[in-house]
Amino acid sequence: MTYSLRPCIIEMRSRAYRNPCNAGKCDQAEVIFHLMSLRRPRGERALQIEPGTRKLARIGVQGVVQGVGFRPFIFRLAHEHGLAGWVRNTSGEVNIEVEGEEVERFLADLEAKAPPLARIEQVTTTIHPPKGYTEFVIKDSLPQEGEYQLVSPDIATCRECQNEILSPDDRRYRYPFTNCTNCGPRFTIIEDIPYDRASTTMRHFVMCPDCQREYDDPLNRRFHAQPNACPRCGPHLTLVDNGGNPVICDDPIAATVDLFKQGRIVAIKGLGGFLLACDATNPQTVNLLRDRKRRPGKPFAVMVPTLREAKRHCVVSPEEEILLESSQCPIVLLEWRGDSVVSPEVAPGIEYLGIVLPYTPLHHLLLREAGLPLVMTSGNLSEEPIARDNDEALRRLSGIADYFLLHNRDIYSRYDDSVYIVEEAKPRAVRRARGYAPYPICLPFKASQILACGAEEKNTFCLTRENHAFLSQHVGDMENEETLEQFENTIELYQSLFRIHPEVVAYDMHPDYLATKYALELAERQPDLKLVPVQHHHAHVVSCLVENGAAGPVIGVAFDGTGYGTDGTIWGGEFLIADWSGFERMGHLEYVPMPGGAAAIKKPYRMALGYLFSLGIAEGVPLLSRVDPTEVQLIRQQVERKINSPLTSSVGRLFDGVAALAGVRDEITYEAQAAIEMEMLARHDVRSPGSYPFLITEHGEVRIIKLAELLAAVIDDIKKGVSVPIISARFHHTISEMIVEMCRVLARERGLSQVALSGGVFQNRLLLRLATSALRTKGFTVLTHSLVPANDGGISLGQAVVANFS
Repeated sequence: MTYSLRPCIIEMRSRAYRNPCNAGKCDQAEVIFHLMSLRRPRGERALQIEPGTRKLARIGVQGVVQGVGFRPFIFRLAHEHGLAGWVRNTSGEVNIEVEGEEVERFLADLEAKAPPLARIEQVTTTIHPPKGYTEFVIKDSLPQEGEYQLVSPDIATCRECQNEILSPDDRRYRYPFTNCTNCGPRFTIIEDIPYDRASTTMRHFVMCPDCQREYDDPLNRRFHAQPNACPRCGPHLTLVDNGGNPVICDDPIAATVDLFKQGRIVAIKGLGGFLLACDATNPQTVNLLRDRKRRPGKPFAVMVPTLREAKRHCVVSPEEEILLESSQCPIVLLEWRGDSVVSPEVAPGIEYLGIVLPYTPLHHLLLREAGLPLVMTSGNLSEEPIARDNDEALRRLSGIADYFLLHNRDIYSRYDDSVYIVEEAKPRAVRRARGYAPYPICLPFKASQILACGAEEKNTFCLTRENHAFLSQHVGDMENEETLEQFENTIELYQSLFRIHPEVVAYDMHPDYLATKYALELAERQPDLKLVPVQHHHAHVVSCLVENGAAGPVIGVAFDGTGYGTDGTIWGGEFLIADWSGFERMGHLEYVPMPGGAAAIKKPYRMALGYLFSLGIAEGVPLLSRVDPTEVQLIRQQVERKINSPLTSSVGRLFDGVAALAGVRDEITYEAQAAIEMEMLARHDVRSPGSYPFLITEHGEVRIIKLAELLAAVIDDIKKGVSVPIISARFHHTISEMIVEMCRVLARERGLSQVALSGGVFQNRLLLRLATSALRTKGFTVLTHSLVPANDGGISLGQAVVANFS
């Protein structure tokens, strides 16, 4: 075959585990990567290169191909195939020129043998006449104005590095900052792209000759590993008390282990901020941590040294094993074994334990030497951002931690741990942060440059550019200035890294959300910005659609605790007909008052009384005897006179009300506590529990689910002495039946067979399982969340997509 001087062009698309946008459809599996055969767009032909002739290929590779050992891989691959030329990083991609007789084999191996952490999205190749290269070199990086490169998340310590820190003969034995191109910090230390040491917080550490040789050797796995260091030249640990005074010791790690065994609480500087750690088997210490952190009931995560140790405490499925040991290494919520030595105070009233394996060398050393499972929880007071810097941690956490294990490698971006569950053998995000962000969600369309500001609770923001939606790491609940400051700073970082200049700003319709106020103030400063308000539950449904590569219309079921409705009420039990651009509200739970507004969320008994008085079913209810008569009368007046009693259709509030009626939980100390405890109780009823009655009525074109019969039946069971687990199980089955019945009605009217389930209520595993099974039995295709949380952590993705089509 002969080649003309005019280049031939081919796009090679990678396997799905490296290219989640394969064939224009988002088919991501960020934890368990499914290998699929190579696909090409319909009608595209592979470029045939005649073997045995000398030619030059000019190649551009896009995806996560910087900071993952890609250039040394190309260097080795070129030598393996006897090719000359060069490779370099740019701000937009990796550029390669190779010349020789085995170009076609090189192109085949480029994707097939790529480094394990590389995620290739696109390879573009043009063939040219030879230039006469005589060697293969790695060129210096080339910054390019306006171009952007995907940034790797932080990666858990690889096996090779683990072996080094545990081998007495290795020069990195017990060195807690060991890393290579296959692992270690990435996003948390990057200040700008291209990803070079000078653009990271490691620029302050000058490599010793040994480290420099590794860094410069393309055949070494530390070639251009930007955080590369050793005990001679890298960061180091310091142990101090909570007054900042150094603790005199030969070995800070050994001294910290002794502190754990003495029942002390230690703040440990990690990858993206500080963690508070203590002995998870010591109930007194765990309760002390709760008191100091002001976290009386919310579960803590526990770190154990190995998968084998995790199985001593929890039931672990094969899918959960893969997730625990993945390079993302999230916290995984696992079924807790009854014989575990972890104190029940770690997760009171909960039958799932959040387990995480060590993901830094420091963790590996601490856990192996302690011989104890350790609580590892965010270094903050409740509702505050995680502490990042040494001075900040000493100032904010000195009232919580007895000691601080510090280091002198700066953190550029705060980064909480990710949290996942596995349901239906599928990993599902509860909190998406370390190990996942800032890797984007791939969009099945090209988007404008948009900033979506997210919700108030579990806030994330989303920035879009071309086919990428950069969903931020978990920011937190936007309830204070510290979190707002982190929100603003992280937006600036993402805009800088990915060269995004938003033309559109999307925001939640709730006027009091800090994220909404930020959007409106931003538009005042930048009048050219287009503002797009997005209804909360529409954003929920669209986030589920887009991660499943579906455009709609679908029947969207959005169940959560709070979302501002277009009529000014609080929605949360919604049935929508929705697509990317709009929605119709087709049904919802009937409105009931929330006596005292936010007070009814913190005190579910107030919510229960709101149901009873508004529905006229309060006579003889046992709950009344548990509440002060004066408060009962006050709540009755609030409901009857409509004083400080906003209306809600929320399923989350219905869970709260039934939990209070059944005596499960009258007051909560963390979000959704009552609903979570209801789910735990329902898991024990293995028989067919039956369900409660409910009524669907029509109000124009909108269906309303009436609740009086349901609640009256719950009260009747309580009076009869029916066990609370059975009441809870019946209630869960009832909610599932509501979903199915409403979807059947809407399907008949609109001819739709696809249902999207979204909103925080669908983090309830039992309800998700019941609803998906029942819907599928009735012939529906069910879309659920995996890549982004079903809770408000996924809202910003939906906002961005809606704004793009508005």
